[in-house]
Amino acid sequence: MKLYWSAYSPFVRKVTICAFETGLAERIERISSWVGYTDLSPEVMAVNPLNQIPTLIADDGVVFADSRVICEYLDSLHDGMKLFPADGAARWRALHWQSTADNLMALLILWRNERLREGAMQSPAHLDGHERKARATLALLETIAPEVVATPYGIGHAAIVAALGYLNFRFPDIAWRKDHPGLVPLFDALSARPSFQTTQGWLEEALG
Repeated sequence: MKLYWSAYSPFVRKVTICAFETGLAERIERISSWVGYTDLSPEVMAVNPLNQIPTLIADDGVVFADSRVICEYLDSLHDGMKLFPADGAARWRALHWQSTADNLMALLILWRNERLREGAMQSPAHLDGHERKARATLALLETIAPEVVATPYGIGHAAIVAALGYLNFRFPDIAWRKDHPGLVPLFDALSARPSFQTTQGWLEEALG
């Protein structure tokens, strides 16, 4: 399999965490890619015209885009403990946790892009709205943190740790550990796993 990826992307990180958790990481060739809203990668667009990473090409040539689809596809390729519960309340809970963390990651990317605009071009309303929604989402995650800790590792855990890792990376000024101490035990437990440690190493290597 081939994965168009960047160590900077939280959605890529979620996928690579899942690759390790499912024992499939060694089967995936990582192709370094740079994409952006206006930075179009001809190589990525040749397989995914939306110019998005992660994009996965399966061994049979089928192309999968969107981290949620890629993670569930990887989960279908192994016989171990599944990241996606098969059905029932456990499945909906895991998908809810994943979607909450995914939407937080998408929001953080928009917030960062607004922060990077020239001062006069920034929208105070957008900056305020992004921050208020991010902080409210962190508060929500804090309320469910004990339940997440008590639940076997799954896709929700992978998404949450990827989101908090991205917050650490791009928003070091946001003191989420101080403001949401209930999230600290969850993050510390999840970030101690080899899947997070290895992908953190990739990020640090990319940063030089």
